[in-house]
Amino acid sequence: KPKSELVRTSLRLLTSSAYRLQSECKKTLPVETCPTTDIQLVTQQVIQCAYDIAKAAKQLVTITTKENNN
Repeated sequence: KPKSELVRTSLRLLTSSAYRLQSECKKTLPVETCPTTDIQLVTQQVIQCAYDIAKAAKQLVTITTKENNN
C-alpha cells in the first residue's frame, strides 16, 4: 500500500474508534443507564475501542517516523 493510503486507513480507524468510544461511554451515564444495560459488555467495548485507538496511533507514529528518517 502507498503511504498515503496507510495514513488514510489509520486515520479512519482512529476516528471511528473515537466515535465508538464516545458512544460506549455515554451508555454508562445515569440518564441512559437502565436495568438492561450490561456494564461488563460496555466495559469490554470501551477496552476494545481504546485498543483500536492505540493501534491506529501507533500506525501513524510508525509511518511518520519512517518518513522523517528517509
